[in-house]
Amino acid sequence: MSTASSALRDESPPLDLTVNGRARSLRAEPRTHLADVLRDTLDLTGTHLGCEHGICGACTVLLDGEPARACLTFSGACAGAEVTTIEGLDDDPVAGELRAAFNREHALQCGYCTPGMLIAARDLVLRLPDADERRIRAGLSGNLCRCTGYVGIVRAVRSVIAERRARGIAPMPGGQRGLGPVGARLGTPSGPALEAARTPLRPVDQAEAAPRIADLDGDFVPAHRFEQAFTVAHPPDTVFALFGDVEAVAACLPGAMLTGQPTPDAVEGALQVRIGPIAARFRGRARIVRDETACTGRILGAGSDAGGRSATQGEIRYSVGPGEAPGTARIDLSVGYTLKGPLAQFGRPGLVRDLAGRLGAEFAANLEARLSGAPAPAAAGLNPLRLLLTMLTTSLRRRLAAWGRRP
Repeated sequence: MSTASSALRDESPPLDLTVNGRARSLRAEPRTHLADVLRDTLDLTGTHLGCEHGICGACTVLLDGEPARACLTFSGACAGAEVTTIEGLDDDPVAGELRAAFNREHALQCGYCTPGMLIAARDLVLRLPDADERRIRAGLSGNLCRCTGYVGIVRAVRSVIAERRARGIAPMPGGQRGLGPVGARLGTPSGPALEAARTPLRPVDQAEAAPRIADLDGDFVPAHRFEQAFTVAHPPDTVFALFGDVEAVAACLPGAMLTGQPTPDAVEGALQVRIGPIAARFRGRARIVRDETACTGRILGAGSDAGGRSATQGEIRYSVGPGEAPGTARIDLSVGYTLKGPLAQFGRPGLVRDLAGRLGAEFAANLEARLSGAPAPAAAGLNPLRLLLTMLTTSLRRRLAAWGRRP
């Protein structure tokens, strides 16, 4: 490491992480990749570096409980995160069963890909409902191996899933998410749907991308959920009445638009999203349920991007009540979602919560303006990358200020 890099590292504010269950505070430039922090600073060399482009999967770790590419993740975005490396799975029962199965099925040779392969396989064991070979191969398609030919690896994962299900151990929610190459439909059912996912991308009628209302499952269990609240300077009954106007609400949400005539219990619309080089226009439909007496509501929706093959399903539960100050309303939101496809690779729950917080602030400001009779906000695409950069800048300033106050 150069003298300049060492100086920058030493002058960086502390980075606080929980690594393998242990609280760690260390110095690292925010632009340093998590893999380098784990290997060079914490000596956790079980996290291997291969392509350093997020393709081979050798650097896979668990970030807030989900598989993530450590070679693409900036350490500055991980403040407060919980990181689990292969070393942290020594006593994990699922990882133990996989290690025994890998040994039994001759699923490793040089071993370079094995740490990342085990972490990805563990996620499949926890979440897939059965030992479907095609779904396992799709789920492991983001982890490359130059030695084995994958037969033994797939056989090992299948055996662990089959044995656990035979013992009555049910899968965890969120079985359709996973890591994989950009454009892959991970975790889709076997058969024609999987074969369709393997065909080249082709233009698709936008109507095909929008799920039918009948397809929205009222018993939807999201993979992730977070809570959010904000206050507007208007009476609760006025705010709740506006929430019943779907067109007005869509006008306040950056990137949202209606693509059909809404009804009291259903709406069709689209949301424009751009994250770095990936652009998506999710089109979908939603069910709307409102309780006028309790001033609560639920929006259950699903959508997909036909060109990019990303898909999402989610729900928003909201309640409107009096704020602390007279004449104000407090809006409480509970947001749950499941995301798969290319955009899922950017979907770390912690980042989503931070981005959603800033999006919520924009929505609240637009809602306040709408209620006050101000001109409707100009339509704009949702740009999480811009929000992310703002979030990182704010976080860095806060950490620098805290570091400056240290004795």
